[in-house]
Amino acid sequence: MSSYSDTISQISNQPVFGVALTLGAFLVARRFHSRHRSPLTHPLLTSSIAIIVLLKILGVDYAAYNRGGQLISFLLGPATVALAIPLHRQSPRIRRQRLLISCSCAAGAVAAMLVASMVVKLISGDTRLVLSMIPKSVTTPIAMEISRIIGGVPALSSVFVVLTGLLGAMFGPELLAVFNITSPQAVGLALGTAAHGIGTGRALQEGEQVGAYSGLAMGLAGLIVTLLAPMVAALLV
Repeated sequence: MSSYSDTISQISNQPVFGVALTLGAFLVARRFHSRHRSPLTHPLLTSSIAIIVLLKILGVDYAAYNRGGQLISFLLGPATVALAIPLHRQSPRIRRQRLLISCSCAAGAVAAMLVASMVVKLISGDTRLVLSMIPKSVTTPIAMEISRIIGGVPALSSVFVVLTGLLGAMFGPELLAVFNITSPQAVGLALGTAAHGIGTGRALQEGEQVGAYSGLAMGLAGLIVTLLAPMVAALLV
Protein backbone atom coordinates (compact mmCIF):
# COMPACT_ATOMS: atom_id res chain seq x y z
CA MET A 1 0.00 0.00 0.00
CA SER A 2 2.88 2.32 0.87
CA SER A 3 4.54 1.54 -2.45
CA TYR A 4 1.30 2.38 -4.29
CA SER A 5 0.97 5.70 -2.43
CA ASP A 6 4.60 6.57 -3.16
CA THR A 7 4.12 5.82 -6.85
CA ILE A 8 0.98 7.99 -7.04
CA SER A 9 2.79 10.78 -5.18
CA GLN A 10 5.76 10.65 -7.56
CA ILE A 11 3.53 10.74 -10.63
CA SER A 12 1.24 13.49 -9.34
CA ASN A 13 4.16 15.73 -8.44
CA GLN A 14 5.18 15.91 -12.10
CA PRO A 15 3.73 18.90 -13.99
CA VAL A 16 2.80 16.63 -16.88
CA PHE A 17 0.29 14.86 -14.59
CA GLY A 18 -1.91 17.95 -14.25
CA VAL A 19 -1.69 18.71 -17.97
CA ALA A 20 -2.49 15.13 -19.02
CA LEU A 21 -5.35 14.77 -16.55
CA THR A 22 -6.93 18.10 -17.53
CA LEU A 23 -6.70 17.56 -21.28
CA GLY A 24 -7.72 13.90 -21.06
CA ALA A 25 -10.75 14.65 -18.91
CA PHE A 26 -11.85 17.50 -21.17
CA LEU A 27 -11.50 15.48 -24.39
CA VAL A 28 -13.50 12.60 -22.93
CA ALA A 29 -16.12 15.03 -21.61
CA ARG A 30 -16.40 16.75 -24.98
CA ARG A 31 -16.96 13.44 -26.76
CA PHE A 32 -19.55 12.48 -24.16
CA HIS A 33 -21.31 15.82 -24.70
CA SER A 34 -21.35 15.33 -28.48
CA ARG A 35 -23.14 12.02 -28.00
CA HIS A 36 -25.48 13.15 -25.23
CA ARG A 37 -26.43 16.75 -25.95
CA SER A 38 -27.67 18.48 -22.84
CA PRO A 39 -26.76 21.56 -20.81
CA LEU A 40 -26.00 19.18 -17.93
CA THR A 41 -23.34 17.38 -19.99
CA HIS A 42 -21.39 20.54 -20.76
CA PRO A 43 -17.70 19.51 -21.04
CA LEU A 44 -16.50 22.04 -18.47
CA LEU A 45 -18.95 20.75 -15.88
CA THR A 46 -18.44 17.04 -16.43
CA SER A 47 -14.65 17.27 -16.79
CA SER A 48 -14.40 19.36 -13.60
CA ILE A 49 -16.45 16.82 -11.66
CA ALA A 50 -14.41 13.94 -13.09
CA ILE A 51 -11.11 15.59 -12.13
CA ILE A 52 -12.30 16.33 -8.58
CA VAL A 53 -13.51 12.74 -8.09
CA LEU A 54 -10.31 11.27 -9.51
CA LEU A 55 -8.10 13.46 -7.33
CA LYS A 56 -10.11 12.40 -4.27
CA ILE A 57 -9.85 8.70 -5.17
CA LEU A 58 -6.09 8.92 -5.78
CA GLY A 59 -5.50 11.09 -2.73
CA VAL A 60 -3.79 13.80 -4.76
CA ASP A 61 -4.01 17.30 -3.30
CA TYR A 62 -4.83 20.35 -5.40
CA ALA A 63 -1.34 21.86 -5.09
CA ALA A 64 0.24 18.82 -6.73
CA TYR A 65 -2.35 18.78 -9.52
CA ASN A 66 -2.02 22.52 -10.10
CA ARG A 67 1.68 22.27 -10.94
CA GLY A 68 0.50 21.19 -14.38
CA GLY A 69 -2.68 23.23 -14.21
CA GLN A 70 -0.61 26.41 -14.09
CA LEU A 71 0.86 25.53 -17.48
CA ILE A 72 -2.64 25.39 -18.95
CA SER A 73 -3.65 28.58 -17.12
CA PHE A 74 -0.72 30.32 -18.79
CA LEU A 75 -2.37 29.68 -22.15
CA LEU A 76 -5.41 31.72 -21.09
CA GLY A 77 -3.44 34.87 -21.93
CA PRO A 78 -2.81 33.98 -25.60
CA ALA A 79 -6.36 32.59 -25.87
CA THR A 80 -7.80 35.88 -24.63
CA VAL A 81 -5.64 37.87 -27.04
CA ALA A 82 -6.85 35.62 -29.86
CA LEU A 83 -10.37 36.99 -29.28
CA ALA A 84 -9.14 40.11 -31.08
CA ILE A 85 -9.32 38.22 -34.38
CA PRO A 86 -13.14 37.84 -34.59
CA LEU A 87 -13.45 41.24 -32.94
CA HIS A 88 -11.39 42.84 -35.72
CA ARG A 89 -13.48 41.14 -38.38
CA GLN A 90 -16.65 42.56 -36.85
CA SER A 91 -15.17 46.01 -36.16
CA PRO A 92 -17.14 47.94 -38.86
CA ARG A 93 -20.46 46.75 -37.43
CA ILE A 94 -19.27 47.30 -33.85
CA ARG A 95 -18.24 50.90 -34.56
CA ARG A 96 -21.73 51.67 -35.87
CA GLN A 97 -23.28 50.24 -32.70
CA ARG A 98 -20.78 51.52 -30.13
CA LEU A 99 -23.29 53.58 -28.14
CA LEU A 100 -25.83 50.76 -27.99
CA ILE A 101 -23.13 48.26 -27.04
CA SER A 102 -21.74 50.51 -24.31
CA CYS A 103 -25.18 51.14 -22.77
CA SER A 104 -26.11 47.45 -22.95
CA CYS A 105 -22.90 46.31 -21.27
CA ALA A 106 -23.19 48.99 -18.59
CA ALA A 107 -26.78 47.99 -17.81
CA GLY A 108 -25.87 44.30 -17.72
CA ALA A 109 -22.79 44.83 -15.54
CA VAL A 110 -24.70 46.95 -13.01
CA ALA A 111 -27.57 44.45 -12.92
CA ALA A 112 -25.13 41.58 -12.40
CA MET A 113 -23.55 43.36 -9.43
CA LEU A 114 -26.79 44.44 -7.81
CA VAL A 115 -29.14 41.51 -8.26
CA ALA A 116 -27.04 38.69 -6.83
CA SER A 117 -25.57 40.73 -3.98
CA MET A 118 -28.97 42.16 -3.00
CA VAL A 119 -30.51 38.68 -2.98
CA VAL A 120 -27.79 37.53 -0.56
CA LYS A 121 -28.36 40.64 1.55
CA LEU A 122 -32.13 40.13 1.63
CA ILE A 123 -31.72 36.58 2.95
CA SER A 124 -29.47 37.97 5.71
CA GLY A 125 -26.19 36.81 4.21
CA ASP A 126 -22.93 37.79 5.84
CA THR A 127 -21.55 41.18 4.75
CA ARG A 128 -18.37 39.64 3.34
CA LEU A 129 -20.49 37.17 1.38
CA VAL A 130 -22.50 40.05 -0.08
CA LEU A 131 -19.31 41.87 -1.09
CA SER A 132 -17.83 38.69 -2.56
CA MET A 133 -20.85 38.35 -4.85
CA ILE A 134 -20.48 41.80 -6.42
CA PRO A 135 -17.75 40.92 -8.99
CA LYS A 136 -19.09 37.45 -9.83
CA SER A 137 -19.69 38.18 -13.52
CA VAL A 138 -16.19 39.31 -14.50
CA THR A 139 -13.17 37.16 -15.20
CA THR A 140 -11.41 35.60 -12.21
CA PRO A 141 -8.25 37.76 -11.88
CA ILE A 142 -10.28 40.97 -12.00
CA ALA A 143 -12.95 39.60 -9.66
CA MET A 144 -10.43 38.51 -7.04
CA GLU A 145 -8.70 41.89 -7.00
CA ILE A 146 -12.01 43.78 -6.83
CA SER A 147 -13.15 41.52 -4.01
CA ARG A 148 -9.96 42.20 -2.07
CA ILE A 149 -10.34 45.97 -2.51
CA ILE A 150 -13.98 46.18 -1.44
CA GLY A 151 -13.61 43.84 1.53
CA GLY A 152 -14.89 40.56 0.14
CA VAL A 153 -13.21 37.15 0.15
CA PRO A 154 -11.21 36.74 -3.10
CA ALA A 155 -11.22 32.94 -2.97
CA LEU A 156 -15.00 32.94 -2.53
CA SER A 157 -15.43 35.41 -5.38
CA SER A 158 -13.43 33.13 -7.66
CA VAL A 159 -15.81 30.26 -6.85
CA PHE A 160 -18.81 32.46 -7.69
CA VAL A 161 -17.11 33.51 -10.94
CA VAL A 162 -16.59 29.92 -12.06
CA LEU A 163 -20.15 28.91 -11.12
CA THR A 164 -21.57 31.95 -12.92
CA GLY A 165 -19.56 31.19 -16.03
CA LEU A 166 -20.57 27.54 -16.02
CA LEU A 167 -24.26 28.34 -15.62
CA GLY A 168 -24.06 30.94 -18.38
CA ALA A 169 -22.32 28.54 -20.76
CA MET A 170 -24.67 25.67 -19.92
CA PHE A 171 -28.00 27.48 -20.06
CA GLY A 172 -27.38 30.98 -21.51
CA PRO A 173 -28.22 30.55 -25.22
CA GLU A 174 -31.12 28.22 -24.45
CA LEU A 175 -32.59 30.64 -21.91
CA LEU A 176 -32.24 33.55 -24.32
CA ALA A 177 -33.96 31.49 -27.02
CA VAL A 178 -36.94 30.91 -24.69
CA PHE A 179 -37.42 34.69 -24.64
CA ASN A 180 -36.96 34.83 -28.43
CA ILE A 181 -33.58 36.58 -28.15
CA THR A 182 -31.70 35.11 -31.10
CA SER A 183 -29.79 38.06 -32.55
CA PRO A 184 -26.07 37.18 -32.65
CA GLN A 185 -25.22 40.61 -31.26
CA ALA A 186 -27.67 40.33 -28.35
CA VAL A 187 -26.67 36.77 -27.49
CA GLY A 188 -22.97 37.65 -27.60
CA LEU A 189 -23.35 40.75 -25.44
CA ALA A 190 -25.46 38.85 -22.90
CA LEU A 191 -23.02 35.94 -22.61
CA GLY A 192 -19.93 38.15 -22.37
CA THR A 193 -21.47 40.51 -19.82
CA ALA A 194 -23.00 37.84 -17.60
CA ALA A 195 -20.68 34.84 -17.99
CA HIS A 196 -17.23 36.34 -18.81
CA GLY A 197 -14.61 34.01 -20.39
CA ILE A 198 -16.48 30.73 -19.99
CA GLY A 199 -19.56 32.28 -21.57
CA THR A 200 -17.41 33.66 -24.37
CA GLY A 201 -16.08 30.18 -25.03
CA ARG A 202 -19.67 29.01 -25.49
CA ALA A 203 -20.40 32.08 -27.63
CA LEU A 204 -17.61 31.16 -30.04
CA GLN A 205 -19.29 27.79 -30.52
CA GLU A 206 -22.44 29.66 -31.57
CA GLY A 207 -20.58 31.55 -34.30
CA GLU A 208 -17.83 34.08 -34.92
CA GLN A 209 -20.14 37.08 -34.68
CA VAL A 210 -21.57 35.91 -31.35
CA GLY A 211 -18.04 35.27 -30.09
CA ALA A 212 -16.80 38.68 -31.18
CA TYR A 213 -19.57 40.53 -29.36
CA SER A 214 -19.13 38.33 -26.31
CA GLY A 215 -15.39 39.01 -26.14
CA LEU A 216 -16.03 42.74 -26.42
CA ALA A 217 -18.71 42.61 -23.71
CA MET A 218 -16.41 40.64 -21.41
CA GLY A 219 -13.78 43.38 -21.62
CA LEU A 220 -16.25 46.23 -21.21
CA ALA A 221 -17.96 44.53 -18.28
CA GLY A 222 -14.61 44.06 -16.56
CA LEU A 223 -13.84 47.76 -16.93
CA ILE A 224 -17.30 48.90 -15.80
CA VAL A 225 -17.37 46.60 -12.76
CA THR A 226 -13.88 47.73 -11.76
CA LEU A 227 -15.02 51.35 -11.79
CA LEU A 228 -18.42 50.89 -10.14
CA ALA A 229 -17.90 48.01 -7.68
CA PRO A 230 -16.66 50.27 -4.82
CA MET A 231 -19.79 52.43 -5.17
CA VAL A 232 -22.07 49.39 -5.23
CA ALA A 233 -20.27 48.01 -2.16
CA ALA A 234 -20.74 51.30 -0.31
CA LEU A 235 -24.43 51.28 -1.25
CA LEU A 236 -25.01 47.76 0.08
CA VAL A 237 -22.97 47.81 3.26
